[in-house]
Amino acid sequence: MRVKPAMSRDVEAKWQRVWVERGTFRAQDDGRATRRYLLTMFPYPSGDLHMGHAEVFALEDVVARYWRLRGYDVMNPIGWDSFGLPAENAAIRRGENPAVFTEENIADQARSIRRYGVSFDWSRRLETHRPEYYRWTQWLFLRLRERGLAYRAAGAVNWCPRDQTVLANEQVVAGRCERCGAQVSRRDLTQWFFRVTAYADRLLDDMTQLEGGWPERVLTMQRNWIGRREGVRVRFDVLSTGGTCAGEVVEVFTTRPDTLPAATFLVVAPESGLAATLCAADRADELLRYRDRAAAAGDIARSAVNREKTGVFLGTWVAHPVTGERLPVWAADYVLPRSGTGAVMGVPACDERDAAFARAHGLRETPPGERWPTAAQAIAWLEATGHGEPATSYRLRDWLVSRQRYWGVPIPIVHCPRCGEVAVPDDELPVRLPDLCGSELLPRGVAPLAAARSWVEVPCPACGGPAERDTDTMDTFVDSSWYFLRYCSPDATDVPFRPEDARRWMPAAQYVGGAEHAILHLLYSRFVTKVLHDLGMVDVVEPFATLLNQGHVINGGRAMSKSLGNGVKLGEQLDRYGADAVRLAMVFAGPPEDDIDWADLSPAAMQRFLARALRLADEVGPATSLPAPSSPPSAPAGGDDLRRTVHRTVRDIEGLLAADRFNVVVARVMELLNVTRRTLATGLGAREAAVREAVETFAVLLSLFAPYTAEEMWERLGHEPSVSDAAWPVVDASLLTDETVEAVVQVQGRLRDRFTVATTVTADELRQLALERPAVQRALAGRAIAKTVVRPPRLVNIVLR
Repeated sequence: MRVKPAMSRDVEAKWQRVWVERGTFRAQDDGRATRRYLLTMFPYPSGDLHMGHAEVFALEDVVARYWRLRGYDVMNPIGWDSFGLPAENAAIRRGENPAVFTEENIADQARSIRRYGVSFDWSRRLETHRPEYYRWTQWLFLRLRERGLAYRAAGAVNWCPRDQTVLANEQVVAGRCERCGAQVSRRDLTQWFFRVTAYADRLLDDMTQLEGGWPERVLTMQRNWIGRREGVRVRFDVLSTGGTCAGEVVEVFTTRPDTLPAATFLVVAPESGLAATLCAADRADELLRYRDRAAAAGDIARSAVNREKTGVFLGTWVAHPVTGERLPVWAADYVLPRSGTGAVMGVPACDERDAAFARAHGLRETPPGERWPTAAQAIAWLEATGHGEPATSYRLRDWLVSRQRYWGVPIPIVHCPRCGEVAVPDDELPVRLPDLCGSELLPRGVAPLAAARSWVEVPCPACGGPAERDTDTMDTFVDSSWYFLRYCSPDATDVPFRPEDARRWMPAAQYVGGAEHAILHLLYSRFVTKVLHDLGMVDVVEPFATLLNQGHVINGGRAMSKSLGNGVKLGEQLDRYGADAVRLAMVFAGPPEDDIDWADLSPAAMQRFLARALRLADEVGPATSLPAPSSPPSAPAGGDDLRRTVHRTVRDIEGLLAADRFNVVVARVMELLNVTRRTLATGLGAREAAVREAVETFAVLLSLFAPYTAEEMWERLGHEPSVSDAAWPVVDASLLTDETVEAVVQVQGRLRDRFTVATTVTADELRQLALERPAVQRALAGRAIAKTVVRPPRLVNIVLR
């Protein structure tokens, strides 16, 4: 049976108007209260809100509302990460500019967010596709370039044939494009990169500041991605490679220099530039075919120990630096391009994968004993002979930011045949996108912008001669690498953000979002923050002090999808149950980091709970209806117990909120409602002061999860709006301890009696009371007592002779 929502859409709209008119959730930024910056990963406008949004917004709003009740000046902004390929593909299908699709979806999401009752500060709203925002993304690009951190280089890249664009390694999953599922190939292209590797040590070392604030698994993932390793760089002289590279050197990084004498071959990543350089001319075609097969396999599959070890001999030999013997050089897909120098020495005696490769291709193996006794001896020999030296290697590679699509930030560079690469002057930013629509956006192997000749052809900013704009756009991760700083100064027109504003708000006290961004988005945001710190624009080197990851919302044990027919539309759930019931069900489902199965949730049960809460507020009514007492009333029966429950609940909830155990907080709030109801059933009047305190406290606590119901309760209790402006309940410490407790008496280790005593009872008083108990006297049966152990106020243990 369908239950009528406790809150109608009219009531929800009523409180939305109140919040807007009163500016309830605007950050004041006036210095009168301690500032706290709460940030949620801003959504992508691919459609209306989905259940994943419902979870993350419900969770982050618990924190925002709690901080506000505790008296903090809270900045909780909202915006949209609004560039990206889905909007461009939709525009091609619909024959329009991507801005149309994007802004329609933003409007839909904004309406849904407001209806969901999230306490965002809408005055700081931003969208990354707006020229007033991406002007500063271009400005950031130019500052990186000035510091040598943005550069253009040729190299083999991942190419999606369907989306017709370059993909970063992280956007290739099992050899396929993560967006469209097409098989990825390799191409040689000149692309723009950000030199993230220049900050590798700082990105790694500064994580000590995040310990205790970020989930340990996220820190581990970031450390592994950076992959700093200490070892040595060993040089192998090239003997031949079809006559092209003889006399050159191949450098190999290893953490086990002691195993160098046992090396019998070298292996290079097939897609590395080193493989192409070392490959003999008559083997080049075979290498290209093998490279494409390797790219299609995906990094995870290629790294598997038990995978068949394939490879291509490059027709090249190098000299072993210790023995002088000739070692063959192979390309093999179990070596990844981000591995050290791209070349690995094969030591079958010490590495299982090397041994499998040697056996598969008939390469020589050596006995395990052929090595130096210690690494120190190996390093000393390498340095003395000039064949190597200590070195540090990183798994991290520079950030590929070029994309060959339209709907993104244009790269602010002009290519001049006389001057080369020329930066667009700051006062000419933003370089705006031309207005392209529909078929003009179709991928043709080059960026759609290349066809917009009137946009491409411009005078060179340096010499004034004919030149052309760069036709690539930036990876959308660039947009989201600094947006949290723009929120600090959303109205700034002469700078991306004012340093003094960032100084007041940064770092964000808490960041809330999905674990799927545990590596790239967070790593890039940390990188950009460090660059801006070096530019003197921010004081912090880490942007987010604490991090809260939420799990996924599934249905029936499986990911929601149209193909499975198990998708759930948030709008339909809001229509059926109301925003409060959905929010409450989401938060109550389990710890934030766990996945939520919608099939296991019961928003209908939450509706019934919220209806009971409203009825309780109606029973208590406004305080003005109470008659003025002629003398101070005595505490009614049950009133003191109820007050103790209220204050202990608040005390416990404070600790649970600090530990992000929001689901347990909901349980305690529900328990408080039940206790209040049971107390009323014992005869305590609904207008008694203890009951009013309990119901008002309940309304404040409930506002963390179900703001509409809490606002209605607060109004029906006779208060001015809004409950969000109420103070967090102050705990009376005197009510946190019991006045009486239950004491137990054991004789010879067996429980013999229980009785109630004052918490202030002394050891002597408790011993005497225990000995006087009839049940204890029977257990003693006149026998002599050897020892009595007393632990006031709860235990007496009697030992007989």
